[in-house]
Amino acid sequence: MSVHGQSGLPPTRNPKYIFVTGGVTSSLGKGIIASSLAKLLQARGLSVTIQKFDPYINVDPGTLNPYEHGECYVTDDGAETDLDLGHYERFLNVPTSQANNVTTGRIYYNVITNERRGNYLGKTVQVIPHITDEIKRNILQLGETGEYDIVITELGGCVGDIESLPFVEAVRQLKWDLGSDNLLTIHLTLVPYLSSAGELKTKPTQHSVKMLQESGVQPDIIVCRTEHPLPVDIRRKIALFCNVEQSSVIEAMDAETIYDVPILMQKERLDQRVLYMLDIYNDQDADMAAWKGFLDRYKNPVEHVKIGLVGKYVELKDAYKSIIEAFIHAGAANKCKVTIEWIHSESLQIDNSAEKFKGLDGVLVAPGFGERGIEGKIAAVRYVRENNIPFFGICLGMQMACIEFARNVIGLAEAHSTEMYPETQFPVIDLMEEQKTVTDKGGTMRLGAYACKTKDKTLARKIYGKANISERHRHRWEFNNKYLKDYEAAGMVISGVNPDSGLVEIVELPNHPYFIGVQFHPELKSTVMTPHPLFVNFVKAAIDFSKTKK
Repeated sequence: MSVHGQSGLPPTRNPKYIFVTGGVTSSLGKGIIASSLAKLLQARGLSVTIQKFDPYINVDPGTLNPYEHGECYVTDDGAETDLDLGHYERFLNVPTSQANNVTTGRIYYNVITNERRGNYLGKTVQVIPHITDEIKRNILQLGETGEYDIVITELGGCVGDIESLPFVEAVRQLKWDLGSDNLLTIHLTLVPYLSSAGELKTKPTQHSVKMLQESGVQPDIIVCRTEHPLPVDIRRKIALFCNVEQSSVIEAMDAETIYDVPILMQKERLDQRVLYMLDIYNDQDADMAAWKGFLDRYKNPVEHVKIGLVGKYVELKDAYKSIIEAFIHAGAANKCKVTIEWIHSESLQIDNSAEKFKGLDGVLVAPGFGERGIEGKIAAVRYVRENNIPFFGICLGMQMACIEFARNVIGLAEAHSTEMYPETQFPVIDLMEEQKTVTDKGGTMRLGAYACKTKDKTLARKIYGKANISERHRHRWEFNNKYLKDYEAAGMVISGVNPDSGLVEIVELPNHPYFIGVQFHPELKSTVMTPHPLFVNFVKAAIDFSKTKK
């Protein structure tokens, strides 16, 4: 199979398809295994993409509470997606799109829309063939672009769940449609250790594989999550009972960090096994030198800073997944260990800020929606502004910085956002005109990549090193430009604006060691190979601040 087309011609690719399913329990890390395998194949010179199929009926995760589903990840083309797409981008350093995340809700929505249009010519619309055909159409969509050698599809949920059945059935049918050389199934299971018996147990894996087989799908490779190494006899037993070769039983030990997993999978020869079984000739070893360099910097820091993350969903860390990972990337870039101190915004007020922020080297005020914990975020901004502690505000965090500045510097004591207080006398944060008529909540925000022009001789320009940038958005409310002159007169610099709409994107305070707020979500574009400059510079500012304290 050719990785590159002939000279002067577009690449011609007949993609191969890999499916990653999970059993025994959820949260075993299908996304990390899929991302790790993709990274290894990419490091061999192959073009790879990953997509996620989620079995829930929401059309997308955009309306889900972060407590339910963690963070909602946003792509350049404005798709609100599962947080696993963040892992795909962070590992592969390649942007994903609307086509990379599909839910049961989206599948049924498409089928019902077609039925209403009369596209099925009077047929009775059923799960098979109509729903499964729509699933297959979506699975093959990325492969048909001609851009990829391999398309990896992660199936959400657990094998045996009622809602997963149509997806497994679609995989069964595709094996016949595409031919067995073009399709491979990897099944991720758990091999638990019973301390009372002092041994690893294979029975859950056997049952899980049997359930998959009952649906007509035989896994080709079994990846076993385990806390202890898998001895040869256990591997042999799993291979025997699950109809796979012993070399197709892969150990996935618990790792210190998710970024270790590609290296662990390389040691287990997962990429070699996949290439052999898909009949792909590739004599190139996976070049993981840059990845190992990142891991070396991450694991051997020379500095250490403590950053306060002020948010309202801090009980569930997955609500801030991309921010956590962006700090890991930025920390490694600075050879610095970043410890995050989680601060619930509801617990904050101006009287206890000194106690809450004691020992911190920087404060990030996180994104969010709704009025809960708002005054705590405003109190946090005031404290770090007045005490010259490095500050970084993202989306709602930037808006809180603008409200705090209006109240305590400009003198508009009642300043607020119409999101929390529609009757406010000074709506310094307000709804965009086109948003005022919106009634549906799903997929109607300002979503995806928008241009921003940074102002010369500002912190933003220094950080980015260029005038024109593009960043991803997910919000409805904006800085109200009616108050622009008041802010500038009081000393706040508007250092980034959207060139088309004039909307404010970046604000900063030049008389502060490091104070920057952004309306967009920079964390969504931070990857292992290209850490986001805003996070890199924020961590650097925190290091400098910690040294001044010493």
